[in-house]
Amino acid sequence: MTEQSGPKDLVRWAQRAEEVGFDFEVCSDHYSPWLVEQGHAPYAWAVLGAVAAVTERVELMTYVTCPTMRYHPAVVAQKAATLQLLADGRFVLGLGSGENLNEHVVGGGWPSVAPRQEMLAEAIGIIRDLHSGELVTHHGTWFDVDSARIWDLPDGGVPLAVAVSGEQSVERFAPLADHLIAVQPESGLIDRWNGTEGASRVGDGARAVGQVPVCWQPNREEGVRIAHEQFRWFGGGWAVNSDLPTPAGFAAASQFVRPEDVADAMACGPDLDAMVEAVSAYWKAGFTDIALVQVGGEAQEQFLEVAAAPLLERLRAAAP
Repeated sequence: MTEQSGPKDLVRWAQRAEEVGFDFEVCSDHYSPWLVEQGHAPYAWAVLGAVAAVTERVELMTYVTCPTMRYHPAVVAQKAATLQLLADGRFVLGLGSGENLNEHVVGGGWPSVAPRQEMLAEAIGIIRDLHSGELVTHHGTWFDVDSARIWDLPDGGVPLAVAVSGEQSVERFAPLADHLIAVQPESGLIDRWNGTEGASRVGDGARAVGQVPVCWQPNREEGVRIAHEQFRWFGGGWAVNSDLPTPAGFAAASQFVRPEDVADAMACGPDLDAMVEAVSAYWKAGFTDIALVQVGGEAQEQFLEVAAAPLLERLRAAAP
């Protein structure tokens, strides 16, 4: 989570996560933290390039990049291809329609949901075309591309995963993407994806990648305190979170979220079984991959040294 840590720490902990046994690592792509207390927002693509250089085995993924406003899709296509080469084929490009928090910074305003999804669909088409290695000229509704070609391109391009949240977004993007991303363990998303014409089925080619926040601490009260300080922003849900423009807005929106509310929503403290239970909701819903978000930047090292290996062992024993 790039909002919690500086770039050198992120690279160091990504390397250590591979050493303790994680299989893949996802990276948020933000211009701003959700809350001032988080205090960081380094450039995700520079971090990922460094992580690719210091790791050998783990898969890497943006979770997620918005290829429509802060970045032009032609630029995303180029840097994704470069990162895939640096990572020797370990990279998946995770895409989404973005949040106001990160995309308003270039002064382009913040459109409503429908045009954001139209922009994302057009951007995916441009990225796919450029990853073919051909010379691309495109004049669309939202984007223009003039005689562009990706010169350093991995064989087969880069796999694309797309964040979805409801039936309409699943039906629109399942035929365009290789993999599904969602932040709620809803089996209906998987069922709809698998039932959409032109989509690769989850578990048979496609993957469904979820996300579970946890706050491991030796002391539960301290875990709850850190989780409330760092992660109370999630309480409004994505319908609210996608539209707020600044950390000040998230602070105002979350001012009535209590520590006990956060503790009810995520596993906090030393109880690894509670964390396994939280993750199990995703595999029960049909997800194939789950990213654990350890809340609290200063707690990363202790989590990796003390809790990560036994937690992974329990997760792998419990998962089907």
